Amino acid sequence: QVQLAESGGGLVQTGGSLRLSCAASGRTFRTDAMGWFRQPPGKEREFVAAITWSDGSTYYANSVKGRFTISRDYAKNTAYLQMNDLKPEDTAVYVCSADQSTPSGKVDYWGQGTQVTVSS
Repeated sequence: QVQLAESGGGLVQTGGSLRLSCAASGRTFRTDAMGWFRQPPGKEREFVAAITWSDGSTYYANSVKGRFTISRDYAKNTAYLQMNDLKPEDTAVYVCSADQSTPSGKVDYWGQGTQVTVSS
């Protein structure tokens, strides 16, 4: 089992920056990838960014490419999301995710979410 602890959310003005952290604990040795999703108020959850654990390959939603950077600290089992040039449309609950391989197949774990609010 894996537990994900998110931090770093808050209130920021348009054009500002925040860095989100997601620390994984428990059975982290099976981690294949970690990533971030977000759910704006009244909307469906959407993919933001992901990073593979073995080689650090990164993937981004088109809406955040060039503004957000995902990274990892392999030794600390922690993923980060550096968010620059924030816009009001980035306002959402950001949720960390971890994918693991098990004998029965892929398993997804989710954090509880952290609120990011960008004021106009």
